[in-house]
Amino acid sequence: MAAGPYLRPTGFVEAPFGHDGKVARLAGGMCWFSAVEILRRGAEPELLAVSDIEAFLSSCPEAEPVWSNLIGTRPPLSCSGRAFRFDQPQIMGILNVTPDSFSDGGAYEDVTAAAEAGWDMSAAGAALIDIGGESTRPGAEPVWEGDEAARILPVVERLRDQGALISIDTRKAAVMRAALTAGAHLVNDVSALTYDSESAGVVAEAGVPVVLMHAQGDPQTMQQAPAYDHVLLDVYDWLAERIDAAVAAGIERGRIIVDPGIGFGKTLRHNLALINGLSLFHGLGAPLLLGASRKRFIGALSKEAPADRRLAGSLTVLQAGLSQGVQLVRVHDVPESVQALHVWRGLRDAALSPA
Repeated sequence: MAAGPYLRPTGFVEAPFGHDGKVARLAGGMCWFSAVEILRRGAEPELLAVSDIEAFLSSCPEAEPVWSNLIGTRPPLSCSGRAFRFDQPQIMGILNVTPDSFSDGGAYEDVTAAAEAGWDMSAAGAALIDIGGESTRPGAEPVWEGDEAARILPVVERLRDQGALISIDTRKAAVMRAALTAGAHLVNDVSALTYDSESAGVVAEAGVPVVLMHAQGDPQTMQQAPAYDHVLLDVYDWLAERIDAAVAAGIERGRIIVDPGIGFGKTLRHNLALINGLSLFHGLGAPLLLGASRKRFIGALSKEAPADRRLAGSLTVLQAGLSQGVQLVRVHDVPESVQALHVWRGLRDAALSPA
């Protein structure tokens, strides 16, 4: 467990004009911040103006790598020769080809329907299609790798032939290997390569990007009284350890994306704290993915609305992520999310193009 300090950007402004030396650009993206919250375990947080950061770093050199991560650009990823950029946020569309996913289980078990849904997401503006063949909702039972691969491979192949960029949502090395061979471009592992001891080797050998997501426990048990000393810092430290483990396994640091794992071993308060503190995770130096679409905490805040009636709440969380520099947002409702992103981008463009 790290001693800190941890740096959380805050005091966001729409544009840097007229604020020379008083603001910094977050992760090479479209957000600028004027202050940093300094967090340490067992101590009260402090608020520091960006204009005072050099003096702070002189007195606390151990914070310099974190600061460098906060203001460093995220280089594009190469996916089969195609560049995937992080200088502006992107949408990842969710395509569950399972009978029991929490939101749309059973809707896309048919290969043709699933492929058409994936193509519709791409046409609507999704930069990536995330295909999953095993539900990881709370209480879900594991799926045999052969069944999981049989569900996803025909869909991967069809979307590959249509030119879509494809992410494979799996914890299993055999499924990763099969999907990558079939044409997937990225691995999204909710266990951050901890579930299967061979998975890190598969990713390293393939040389593909990987999403490392935080989860406390497995899907069967993760919502049974999850607890943290400090949810923001505990999740941050765990992801830092997983980045180091992935690099030690031969995965290039520049190919790693991190996800704080909203809803995976978290209470309502934990989820809200993580969303409010998303900007902290840029200190890890990796692109940041937010996956909160239609999740249970949205229903808990809206009179127990069912999963298919959580669009407005999902878009609210999307906005919270965009305003804190999140580079990738995983969603069910692609057209609506892309529209919200375009409006946010329009507001940013207007602020950066003063009359």
